[in-house]
Amino acid sequence: MSPFTPFLWIIAISPLFVLAYFRSEKSNLKYLAFFILYFLADVYSQQYGKVLLPLEFLGLKFNWSGKILSLILGLFVIFSVSKEEKIKIGFTAKTNSKKQLKFGLLFFFGFTLFDVIFKMILFPKGGAFDLETFLFQATMPGLIEEIAYRGIALWLLNKAFAPKWNYRGIEFGWAFVIVTLLFGLMHGMILDQDLHLKFDIMTIVYLTLISSLSVGVLRCFSGNLIYSVLGHNTINLINAIIRIL
Repeated sequence: MSPFTPFLWIIAISPLFVLAYFRSEKSNLKYLAFFILYFLADVYSQQYGKVLLPLEFLGLKFNWSGKILSLILGLFVIFSVSKEEKIKIGFTAKTNSKKQLKFGLLFFFGFTLFDVIFKMILFPKGGAFDLETFLFQATMPGLIEEIAYRGIALWLLNKAFAPKWNYRGIEFGWAFVIVTLLFGLMHGMILDQDLHLKFDIMTIVYLTLISSLSVGVLRCFSGNLIYSVLGHNTINLINAIIRIL
C-alpha cells in the first residue's frame, strides 16, 4: 500500500465533513483536526509496524507489530482523558438499558446471519486450518479497529459535529455516518506502491452496509466497546471458518 493511501481516504470522505459542518447545529473543527491527526498516526503505525517493532524472529505472517503499536497509541489517547471522556469513547464496562442492548444485539445478529449465508454461497472454500490465522482473527482486528474507529474516531468526530438524531434513546450524528463509510472505504480503495488505484465498489458497499453498520449499531446501543470488539472478531472468525469448510 502506498503511503499516500490514507490521504486518499481522507479526501474521499471529505464531502461528508463539509456536509456535517453545515448540517450540524454545533461544530468544532479543532476536533476534526485531532481526528485526522489520530487517524493518520494510527494508519501509519500499522503500515510501518514491522519496521518499528520487528517480530520476524517469531516467524509470524500477520502484522502483529502494527496492531500492537495501534493498540499502544489508542490506549495512550484513552488514558490521557478524563473518566467521563473514557466512557464516551466506550472504554467502560457499563452497559446501556436492557432494551437498548437487546436491540443492538438483534440488529447485529440479524445482519451477521445474512452475512454468513451470503459468504457461504460466494466464499472460496477448502483452505487449510492455520492456528495463527485463528488466533489473529479472534483478537487483533476487532480489538484494534474498534478502539480506533468506533471508539476514539467516533468520539472525536462527535465532538467535531454534535449528534443531532435520536433513536430509541441513543444519539447519532454525522460522526456515525463518517466512521461507518470510512471503514468500508479503507477495505475497498487502495493505492498500490506504483500509485495505481485499486477500487472495489462491491467491497465498499457490502462492508459499509453490513459489517460496519451492524457493528457500529451494536457499539452505540450497548454503550461500550466490549460488545463491538466481540462482534467484530466474531465476523472475522466466521470468515476464517467458512474458508476452510
